[in-house]
Amino acid sequence: MRRRISVIGGGLAGLTAALTAAEAGARVTLYEAHSSLGGRARTADAPYRTNEGPHALYYRGPHWTWLKQHDLLPAMAPLPPLEGSRFRFRRDGRLRKVPPAAMLRLVRRRDAPVDRDFHSWAAGIAGEAGARAAARYSAVAIFHHDPGSLSAAFVLERLRRATALPPEAHYPAGGWGSLVGLMASRAWDMGVRIEVGARVGELPQDGPVVVATSLPAARTLLGDASLTWPSGRTALVDLAVRERRGDAFVVSDLDSPGWLERFTAQDPALAPAGEQLIQGQVPVAPEEGRAAGVARAEELLDLGYPGWRDRTVWRREALAAGRTGAVDPVGSTWRDRPRVDRGGGVYLAGDQVAAPGVLSEVSFASAITAVTLALGERRLGAVA
Repeated sequence: MRRRISVIGGGLAGLTAALTAAEAGARVTLYEAHSSLGGRARTADAPYRTNEGPHALYYRGPHWTWLKQHDLLPAMAPLPPLEGSRFRFRRDGRLRKVPPAAMLRLVRRRDAPVDRDFHSWAAGIAGEAGARAAARYSAVAIFHHDPGSLSAAFVLERLRRATALPPEAHYPAGGWGSLVGLMASRAWDMGVRIEVGARVGELPQDGPVVVATSLPAARTLLGDASLTWPSGRTALVDLAVRERRGDAFVVSDLDSPGWLERFTAQDPALAPAGEQLIQGQVPVAPEEGRAAGVARAEELLDLGYPGWRDRTVWRREALAAGRTGAVDPVGSTWRDRPRVDRGGGVYLAGDQVAAPGVLSEVSFASAITAVTLALGERRLGAVA
């Protein structure tokens, strides 16, 4: 008889778990509380095909390799050439074309200590200004209001990935929904039973269960108060503006963590003809609200997109709390996060659990591990 496995959550982690289990021959049922799959990887319908905050897929990571091996990589929007792409940095209140040289010295480092904060470690190498700039730039892959206070090893890995040349960040054409669509179609073809609009209040009892929800949702479902880990909060600002020659492609804030990106620079189909789609994320501290982050985003808009207020044809704002993945404090690594195996045939997957990687890679790695442990299939490649 084929083994049964249930997956709760239809985001990237849940879809990866469902596909992996089906590939191993299991009978899979996937439950998604919303009316559509994708989780934070959903893409809004036209005319403005926004993601829930700026998204990118890092091509050197294991997630990219797995998607390619399974013929699940969607078409990628071509990256603008680095020369002439108008990649800009705010430093000392002005836009610059290059980051400080001291920051770049840190990128060449191969490793950093786990038990020191990034700022104090980096300042000994690149000076105070270089350490601050590097920490703030790393926010594009961390989403935290104070990256310099986190583990030096954690921040350096993300800094190196985010500054690699050629760039690791790639963008699915049409938004991340195109990737979700491919994964969902493959799951249907493999016989996965998908139930949307199905909010699960109690765990299924007919086999192992992979809980691939946010960590707060898993904590409530499992009644396990230990399921906590630090994350970040960001103010999200989405704009559609009329085209103007000379608008920046990216504005990275080195005075305070923040990031704006003009996504139509590589994929014009994300907005109507003659309009540009800009998405931004600005980390906010625990005591701050959305307004503080939006105000900082508007400062970046003033610098990188002159006249944007008069050109705006659509705007949306949100506060993303606890949805930005795990951050590792000083003295901790991914191995210290909530473990995948919860006992009793229950397994966790998602971006705040004990698995390595950057951004979506954590969801992917934890999903593979969860299914490997659930089915006892060591060949699937569980994370040690």
